[in-house]
Amino acid sequence: MNMDGSLDLVGEPFAVIESDPGVFTTLIHKLGVSGLEVIELYSIEPCDTDRLNPYGLIFCYLCDTNSDSADAPSTDVELEDPDARSIWFANQLNDDACASLAILNVLLNCKGVQIGQDLEEFATDTHKMSSVSSVQRNSTYALYIQMRGLAFSNRASIREAQNSLARPADIRGALHALASSALESAKNKAKATSSPPAKRRKTSAASSSSRTKRKAASARADEKLDAYHYIGYVPAHGRVWELNGLRAAGPLDVGPIDSDGGMGSRAGWMDVVRPALQRRMQAVLQSGAEHIQYNLLAIVDDPYTSASDALEMLKRERVALERRLGDAFPDGWADKVDPTLLASAPSAFSTALRPDGRGPGRVYAPDFGARKMERDMAVLDMPVRRLAPAWDVCVRAALEAKVAVEEEIEKSCRAQADHVRRTFDYEPFIREFITSLEHEGLLDDALKGETASGPSAKTKRK
Repeated sequence: MNMDGSLDLVGEPFAVIESDPGVFTTLIHKLGVSGLEVIELYSIEPCDTDRLNPYGLIFCYLCDTNSDSADAPSTDVELEDPDARSIWFANQLNDDACASLAILNVLLNCKGVQIGQDLEEFATDTHKMSSVSSVQRNSTYALYIQMRGLAFSNRASIREAQNSLARPADIRGALHALASSALESAKNKAKATSSPPAKRRKTSAASSSSRTKRKAASARADEKLDAYHYIGYVPAHGRVWELNGLRAAGPLDVGPIDSDGGMGSRAGWMDVVRPALQRRMQAVLQSGAEHIQYNLLAIVDDPYTSASDALEMLKRERVALERRLGDAFPDGWADKVDPTLLASAPSAFSTALRPDGRGPGRVYAPDFGARKMERDMAVLDMPVRRLAPAWDVCVRAALEAKVAVEEEIEKSCRAQADHVRRTFDYEPFIREFITSLEHEGLLDDALKGETASGPSAKTKRK
């Protein structure tokens, strides 16, 4: 086997992952992306989305295998829009790979995002590749070129990142589906090359068996249609694009962005994408489902990094203020400030991840040093009479910032706990437990709802 994961041309299939914001956040972090978080949107109204200013959206909905291909333009049509040609886009070639593909279709079109070394190399390697299925026809055959989709499918790091978030049962299901597909293909090939069998008279048993097989095949077909699909929406080059990996014609231009922020601005793009999302949601609701079968995820700035930077800035401001207070009041300045805040100060600047409230911690914003220098200059120019009130304001702000940081830490802990429960393989324990019940002679009673001591509680109540 090739030890270089980037050249692994065989690998495992992609497994299904849950459409959960914690799962997608972990996925982008495993892919090397930093400074971003995936959250779920419950409303697309301006009051709920404008404050978030998302980089892109991921729409997950229940679809059938023909829903997207039926609306797709012919693959004979070349992309004449120069803006569409500048969009990074790849078609989906693997089953159940739409989650990672939707993420990449969005992230590789975002400006000012730290996508990590692996994805940067992937984007560079695939920059000049064909993004969609271009058909070249002659008198004998049709040649399909789909290089970015192939590069995505063969990228072991992407496949491993997605499969690490799948349930063990889903991974086994993907392997089983791959094996079944290979066996079915081998059977069809052998049937096509073999001579036709001799005709036999049909019997009632044979007819019944044939009907059973047809029903089973029909049930399997219906099961395949019941699948979820992910598509992305992203602002790029002054327009909003719908990036659907099943759309053979490539990116779909949703509309221009009416903004004064330039070609790379994200301001106002939600007003453009909102009608397209509403049409998608309405189409899903009109499908007759008894429950909502879609959800919307947004890629936004990681709130932990901004909250942590705010606390770190206040920590450094506190040091500068206390240095000025020490110079201004050599005999002590503790009586100049609020005694309650003075007692709270040691814990106001510490968190679960950084228990040292005095020492400097990690910062994330690239302009943090420049903003700190401006704040230090403001403290140096501050009159002595304003130093103590400024210290009180600094500690109060630190108490609020600490709450925001601790909330993000707690959210990450919950997401990690959910990840462990989701990816833990319970099947060996369940198998061993049932086997032990059988060996002890308790399995039949358990299946009948009875215990070893007698009838079940329901029988006793009677």
